Amino acid sequence: MKDITTFLTDLLSFNQDYPLLFTQFNFWAFFLLVMIFFCIIVSTSKKKQTLRNGYLFLVSLFFYYKTSGLFVLLLLLSTLLGYFVGIRMDKITAKGKGRWRSTLWMIIAVVINLGVLCYFKYAYFFTDIYNTLVGTEYTVINHLAQFANTFSSTPHFDADVIILPVGISFYTFQNISYIVDVYKHKIPHAGNVLDFGFYTTFFPQLVAGPIIRADQFIPQLYKPYFLSRRQFGIAVFWILNGLLKKIVLSDYLAVNFVDRVFDNPSLYTPFENLSALFAYALQIYADFSGYTDIAIGVAVLMGFYLPLNFNSPYKATSPEDFWHRWHMSLSTWLRDYLYIPLGGNRKGSVASFLILGVFLAAVAFIVRTQWVTIAVSALATLILAGYIFFPKHRKSMNTSINNMDTMLLGGLWHGASYNFITWGALNGMGLLVFKYWKRWGAIVRTILLILIGGGMGYAWWRWPSPTMNFFGVWVLLFCLGTLLVMLLSLIPAIGKQRTGYKEGDNPLKHVWNIFMTFLFITFTWLFFRSGSNVDPAEANDVAWNTALAMLNQIGSQWHPEQIPAILNNYMTVFILLALGLIIHWLPARFKRRYRLWFAKMPLWLMAVAVVAVVFLVYQFITADLQPFIYFQF
Repeated sequence: MKDITTFLTDLLSFNQDYPLLFTQFNFWAFFLLVMIFFCIIVSTSKKKQTLRNGYLFLVSLFFYYKTSGLFVLLLLLSTLLGYFVGIRMDKITAKGKGRWRSTLWMIIAVVINLGVLCYFKYAYFFTDIYNTLVGTEYTVINHLAQFANTFSSTPHFDADVIILPVGISFYTFQNISYIVDVYKHKIPHAGNVLDFGFYTTFFPQLVAGPIIRADQFIPQLYKPYFLSRRQFGIAVFWILNGLLKKIVLSDYLAVNFVDRVFDNPSLYTPFENLSALFAYALQIYADFSGYTDIAIGVAVLMGFYLPLNFNSPYKATSPEDFWHRWHMSLSTWLRDYLYIPLGGNRKGSVASFLILGVFLAAVAFIVRTQWVTIAVSALATLILAGYIFFPKHRKSMNTSINNMDTMLLGGLWHGASYNFITWGALNGMGLLVFKYWKRWGAIVRTILLILIGGGMGYAWWRWPSPTMNFFGVWVLLFCLGTLLVMLLSLIPAIGKQRTGYKEGDNPLKHVWNIFMTFLFITFTWLFFRSGSNVDPAEANDVAWNTALAMLNQIGSQWHPEQIPAILNNYMTVFILLALGLIIHWLPARFKRRYRLWFAKMPLWLMAVAVVAVVFLVYQFITADLQPFIYFQF
């Protein structure tokens, strides 16, 4: 009897060392139990949709409790806030009362959601900035833990540390989109609290996305359960595909190579540092897309459909194309609820200039060096002068500022450290450079490439350093390669007339654009990774130093004779890296074919495939728990 009690206690209680993760057996045991009762409900109940939605709402809350403990109360409060504010705004509209009342409720709800998010996610960051600017030494205090401890004779919670709730950014953004859409009358408020709670907490996507929109998901709540034979096969495929990505690719690359190099770049050769950077590009894609693949498959088995979140992002031919393919649910969320409200492609706003001004001022005050101050002042002056003296270009400038603001805030969303903001700024600059580059003709491009290449060559010669070596090689490669592609594009034999490519394109240019975009995105991941897996209290210093150390190592003297030995020592790592990228770059139609082929397989053969994949995955499971990277966001 005591053993049974202990077992049930362990089963129903939260243990931070054993959260419910897709990559662990306890999740699949949990999911099997969920599906057993789910099938009973949808096959026997007269009120199938209502009971099913309520059941999955409670199951999702339990799932989050097993993942995050008492933070489930925060999720519940956020859910109730969104539900009741939605009802209130619709009632105001129905009674014909002033629009300002509905606007006030919308603003209150959005501010509360963002306030809670900022408290948990940015307390260390903003405190660090304030201390730097003012010269104080304030420390972060967990006021919620302090308040909870007042009700007990002995403190149960650590008031000196603020723990970030898993998935808080995802469900906060999801709630905000619902509130704004109800306010704009794009959708009516949810029918009852169980339906809305289920939409907010649906467990497959709760802790790491994709971000689902109310207009896409809530209509599914009222449809009867249906799962065809082919849909079942596709669901199983997505689950297996996600497990292979996460455990065989992402976790193995992380534990056996990437984490080691990033933990201490100076101990590794330039080739190992550069290889780790490319390996991380594949690791983060396999990790995040692996999670969403599993989430999509699990949701399909329950009759629900989540939006596609990745579309082979390293096939992108430009930074703009990359963000149409990477984390698509976040990209479209930022477009609809940030970029367009700021003015989008049409106009600027006070908020547009205010956001950019705050970021520029913060850079100048925090870094406090002469060159940075001059650069920030010059940039601000150029923007102001362009806006005043070139009115015909104001629309383009507004679009550029809105783009940069969106990417800066997108970087800040990912993490509270300067490295994430740097990552966002680099992606923003990539978008702007591509935007203007595609407008210019061949003559202007050629002149610019010669000037950039010449300027970089002079700087490389004038101020030699490992970091300058890194940027010099990359810039000169870009300039020379782009010039060569432009010249070869003029040859009819390989031009557009004989290739079947769309107007103005050719295979050589297409491949080169993919290659350069991949190099640029991989470089930006350096700042993203160095800011990850770091204690928020130390994130700024540690992350920035890691990024600089890695740049210096890559740009230091190379010893080619060491490369064969490195390849031999990390043979499995490099084989997986090569296979992962090759599979990623396979044509989409080919991938679609083998997905459908798998879905149509006989059940016995599908079962054999499942056993084979599980066996393979088991061989690659590491001793240390590897949570999904986006859990921290």
